[in-house]
Amino acid sequence: MSNELTSLVDLLDLERVEQDIYRGDSREAVVPRVFGGQVAAQALVAACRTVPDGRLPHSLHSYFLRSGDPGAPIVYTVDRIRDGRSFTTRRVVAVQHGQPIFHLSSSFQTYEEGLEHQVPMPDAPDPETLPTAEDMMPRYAELFGGSEVPQRLMKARAAVDLRYVREPPFASAGKPREPLSQVWFRTNGKLDGPLDHPMLHICLATYVSDMTLLDSVLLAHGRGGWAVGDVVGASLDHAMWFHRPFRADEWLLYDQVSPTSQGGRGLANGRIFTRDGRLAVSVIQEGVVRVPRDEK
Repeated sequence: MSNELTSLVDLLDLERVEQDIYRGDSREAVVPRVFGGQVAAQALVAACRTVPDGRLPHSLHSYFLRSGDPGAPIVYTVDRIRDGRSFTTRRVVAVQHGQPIFHLSSSFQTYEEGLEHQVPMPDAPDPETLPTAEDMMPRYAELFGGSEVPQRLMKARAAVDLRYVREPPFASAGKPREPLSQVWFRTNGKLDGPLDHPMLHICLATYVSDMTLLDSVLLAHGRGGWAVGDVVGASLDHAMWFHRPFRADEWLLYDQVSPTSQGGRGLANGRIFTRDGRLAVSVIQEGVVRVPRDEK
């Protein structure tokens, strides 16, 4: 397992303060606030710590309330809403500096058999044929005015091997195109031994799910994104449904589309498929997507 993945796993290993209260560290992101995927994944970890054995998350619904301070720890308080025969519900509030910054509700289910169908997996090239971040990012140093921003992007995502099927928004700024985006991703290293638990795979996928989902909104308008500086924005809410087992350390296709943007907000839908075509996760996110004031 890479040092970067070890660091990410440690980031998700929350400290227990007392019953149903946990504390997590933060890390610097590309923008000067806590990365939303980190807060969502840590909140889900906190919820998972209070759930009966044998029940895995099947959905989460969350709201980003305030920007997080990457220089301060985050305290997660879990409310045990309900423990039923098949389902468990938990609510988590993340607090920094005495104020809530994030709210999550998650539902867990005991495995059971049932009716089954799914949409087919979309076409996508083999991930091994696509450029790695180390191959791709240096090409765009001039676009960012130097190598600092590409290096920050690579550092922020170093625990994940994430490969774009087509050029990312920052590479096609100024050229609107169809609001569709695909990436393949997996962790940079295998999860073995005690770490090889379905809960951790789910929490790691939650972490990654916030990295690229609003890309499709940006593509529709030829905007390069937050790192380029031609939009101002942040995640507003984030919902996920976990359908089938998957491994975060094996290739997953993240297929993303934006059906609409309006009123300074953009909506994006995502579907995560295993390499053999099983629909593993569905994701929906809305975010603030505004043009900079000097363009108005």
